[in-house]
Amino acid sequence: MARIRRVDDERDMEKVIDDFITQGYKVKSRGERSTMMKEKNYGSGFAHLVILVLVGWWTLGIANVVYAAYKYYSADEVQIKVEGT
Repeated sequence: MARIRRVDDERDMEKVIDDFITQGYKVKSRGERSTMMKEKNYGSGFAHLVILVLVGWWTLGIANVVYAAYKYYSADEVQIKVEGT
């Protein structure tokens, strides 16, 4: 489920989009009065290293791919909507 961030006008929307991009989000879809953004997250390097050490030998690295896919699809989403006229 996505969070909703409301802004007053298109100029504020552009500023908020820039802030989220700086924080590591990417634009998923964009309309005239709303933008959907998704966090770019594939899991931490340390977590991938632990998975590789614990089960990587047994799964031939597939566990790392599954973990990265899980982190990507469960990453935070934010919808930015213009509420003003």
